[in-house]
Amino acid sequence: MKKLLLISAFIMSLVIGTNAQPCSPTGNENTYGTGNIWIGYAYNNRTLGSYRGYVNEGTAGSPNFDQNFGGSDVNYYTTSCRVRTETFSMRYRLRKTFTSGTYQFTVGGDDGYRFSLDGGSTWVINNWADQPYTTSTYSVALNGTYDMVLEYYENSGDNRVSFTVTTLCSGTENTNLYGSGNIWNGYLYDGTNFNSYAGMVNEGTAGSPDFDQSFGGSDVPFATSACPVQTETFSARYRLTKTFAAGTYMFTVGGDDGYRLSVDGGATWIINNWTLHSYTSTSYSTSLSGSYNLVLEFYENSGANRVSFQMRTLSILPITLESFTARDKGQSVQINWAVSSGSDPRQFVVERSINGTSFSAIGTVAASANGLTRYSHSDLSPFNGTAYYRLKMTDMGGVTTYSETVIVRRTTATAAANKISVYPTVVTGNSFLVTSNNNVRNAVITITGLNGKTMYRQNEGNINAGDAIRINANTGNWGKGIYLVSLAGSNFEFATGKIIVQ
Repeated sequence: MKKLLLISAFIMSLVIGTNAQPCSPTGNENTYGTGNIWIGYAYNNRTLGSYRGYVNEGTAGSPNFDQNFGGSDVNYYTTSCRVRTETFSMRYRLRKTFTSGTYQFTVGGDDGYRFSLDGGSTWVINNWADQPYTTSTYSVALNGTYDMVLEYYENSGDNRVSFTVTTLCSGTENTNLYGSGNIWNGYLYDGTNFNSYAGMVNEGTAGSPDFDQSFGGSDVPFATSACPVQTETFSARYRLTKTFAAGTYMFTVGGDDGYRLSVDGGATWIINNWTLHSYTSTSYSTSLSGSYNLVLEFYENSGANRVSFQMRTLSILPITLESFTARDKGQSVQINWAVSSGSDPRQFVVERSINGTSFSAIGTVAASANGLTRYSHSDLSPFNGTAYYRLKMTDMGGVTTYSETVIVRRTTATAAANKISVYPTVVTGNSFLVTSNNNVRNAVITITGLNGKTMYRQNEGNINAGDAIRINANTGNWGKGIYLVSLAGSNFEFATGKIIVQ
């Protein structure tokens, strides 16, 4: 009996001695898993401290997992050390490449959890609180490789953390393309702020751009070119390029809920009723001449769904401008224009601006009494820099309209010494940087299209040479192409650069 007691005591001492030995956790806590296999780093407190070792979750076929750690207040073993499943935490890392598409992430936990797509810099899901098991979802369009981080902590009671990602249906069209021939391109999105692109529809007919759409009713699936959108908490953006004869037009837009209309590609809104309300409509009259990029935006929050567009011609001006040009001739700028033979002009006023907004008259040309259709005017004191010219036309009935704006750039020795740098030159987001080689007082940065249309303007006050000025412009609504970036100031004649919007 004595011998048996001695053996038992010896075995107990070995067990106690083994459990008392210190544990050295292995693994680099900053390493990401690959091939859908997460690396999960375990910690012996709720604040992601006291590292104990790592585990793996997910399979080669899917990163989805659901882990309850073997139960409440038990030992959970990692590759090196164990943790007690009470007041502990986990940080899972996975680097994953997503093909272009829309994805839905669902994360659950008891207690706190949060999920990041950029290595933990920001949290697209954040439910970091004591709670019974609950889940949160997040949908987003992805294309490329992302560093995913899922963090979790347990305070007391049950333990569980889960992760699921699924592919959602998504349209494949270029949503920046405009319709033509009175046929709108309508791009529909899940979410009230153009969140997840579903697909395209068309509105209008060859004879008229008017339409009235109720989407088949409230909270029903509405078909698009790719995926149906549920008509609750959704949004739509309609695009149409339309050429207007010189005249006055009335636009009437209605919606339930918010709606807004632009004739300059979304840079400004001539109608803006972007609030929750039952169906209502708004009208706006304006003089137009030439080609315009119309954008009609709409969102629905709940209840009934409807958006409508109507255009009416109030009058067609008896002056039809066939051409308008301005060219640098060295000591002057030559402005030429031509009107159609059926026009009935009284006079033309040539106007000039150095910022594209504030114009002043520099000359008046009376209409010919013998039916001439070609006219000209010389600017004998041209601006040394970038100048904008337009034509104010008045017919015999007193109706006035304006031509499109043309740009003339003149370079002097001083202006040639002024330079700017633009970075990046290929813009895929909505911002870029502009740097001047000289100090500039009362600086103005202007972005124009190659057709002379002003897309964006930013007043910067005084800037120093080498300062990087961030330009936050909604380039996504402009369309792909080359745009000119100009910097001018009271002591800085002008300098230009280029960006390419993709």
